[in-house]
Amino acid sequence: MSKKNEQKQPSSHPDHDYAKTLKALQIELVKFQKALIANGDRILILLEGRDSAGKDGTIKRVIEHLSPRETRVVALGKPSTRDESEWYFQRYVPHLPAAEEFVLFNRSWYNRAGVEWVMGFCTEAQYEEFMESVPVFEQMLVRSGLQLFKYYLDIDKDEQKQRLKDRLTDPLKQWKMSPIDAAAQKHWKDYTVARNAMFARTHTPVAPWTIVRANDKKQARLNLIMDLLARLDYQGKDHALLCPDPEVVFNYTHEAVAQGRVAA
Repeated sequence: MSKKNEQKQPSSHPDHDYAKTLKALQIELVKFQKALIANGDRILILLEGRDSAGKDGTIKRVIEHLSPRETRVVALGKPSTRDESEWYFQRYVPHLPAAEEFVLFNRSWYNRAGVEWVMGFCTEAQYEEFMESVPVFEQMLVRSGLQLFKYYLDIDKDEQKQRLKDRLTDPLKQWKMSPIDAAAQKHWKDYTVARNAMFARTHTPVAPWTIVRANDKKQARLNLIMDLLARLDYQGKDHALLCPDPEVVFNYTHEAVAQGRVAA
């Protein structure tokens, strides 16, 4: 075989396959957004997960080629004194999608079920009020016509430890480090208990949780996008492409936790 012909052969390298599949999925995302705008739909994605689970990277790939006018990423910082005096959901409501908008929350109101509870930033009464009211709040959103998708990116303890270590040595990632991140490994078991309680009490038929096993960042990104697109309705859908791996992305069940499909 000549060198010329050799150069035409497609690469079998995993990175090539990843890039090729990602591009195909991003084309599907553009198709979906075109339909979203035409129909005046409202789509909200909540991305949750432990520190360093890969939320930033996943969101980056999802929105990379979407219209910035109709796409928004919401990543709220530490609540102000005013925020703390308000109804808990009040600071999130202004960021909900309007017609034609696709909004992704990089962490969401579930902060109260996770970091706020584990780190003692809320009282037990505030925590209980949240856990009781959030299913009702989400039901109101869905009944209003908003389409809500809740994803939890799951990594194991060793993977988190390595990723946090990488942040300390990579000058391009050091902005991600915070005192909360530094305490993540110390409070691993506390976060596990909090996560399991969150799943058990806020997984509802109207607003279910979908778990994405994210030790492999690239597979997590691809499978989350596949799962999302498979659930959405738009013309020209490439059904053959949208086949998420059930070992990577799956609906929450108590059995999935009990069987160790979610990091303990």
